[in-house]
Amino acid sequence: MTLRYDLHLHSCLSPCGENEMTPQSIAGMAAVCELDIIALTDHNTCGTCRAVMEAGAELGVCVVPGMELTTAEEAHVLCLFPDIERAEAFSAMVYDRIMDIKNDAAVFGEQRYMSAQDELISLEPRLLITATDIGVYDVQALCLAAGGVAVPAHINKSSYSILSALGFATPEMGFGAYEITPFCREELITSEHPELAGAVFLKSSDAHCLEVMAGHEAQELELTECSAAALVAHLRALAGK
Repeated sequence: MTLRYDLHLHSCLSPCGENEMTPQSIAGMAAVCELDIIALTDHNTCGTCRAVMEAGAELGVCVVPGMELTTAEEAHVLCLFPDIERAEAFSAMVYDRIMDIKNDAAVFGEQRYMSAQDELISLEPRLLITATDIGVYDVQALCLAAGGVAVPAHINKSSYSILSALGFATPEMGFGAYEITPFCREELITSEHPELAGAVFLKSSDAHCLEVMAGHEAQELELTECSAAALVAHLRALAGK
């Protein structure tokens, strides 16, 4: 079946996410944009995925639990999971592997845990956007072992991408799909990086506010069904090629 997707969204738990990015608002905007499947990918945490999944279920939007992990090289990688239990277990592991730096809300913004009904639960005290001690060559193996899959984020960007951090991608990294920004042409990537010829490219909004969600032209993906498990299984199969 053909599904409209956006697999890179931030909530107000990300310090750079606007406070308007609450579970109800994210799910509601996804429904307005007629998206079938979305992924919540806050920085180094899956802490609000359960709430957004609950909000999405009320509106018929499938929500994939995930995170945008920052590797030791300061490259961003999307980590997606088939269910909330495996996502939260992975999140707990990652939390122990980020630098223990207190968040300065005046500088970086608050990191808000919200309920599915948009009630403020608490604030995360540790800054979530720092690098982990997980390397680029290790993140896919860790995700696969946890039942998920890793997809390097916005690889055409000049910062916080595997190509900007390392200058190349290799089969040893284990990736089968890569995210590029919405207006990037795939041939521009493969002409400069022939090692990526044959890879699957995804385009998502990386929205930190509702306006970007609304302005993003949704892409389409073929899956066997509209579920987190089907999406992760599809991407895991690509990683195994």
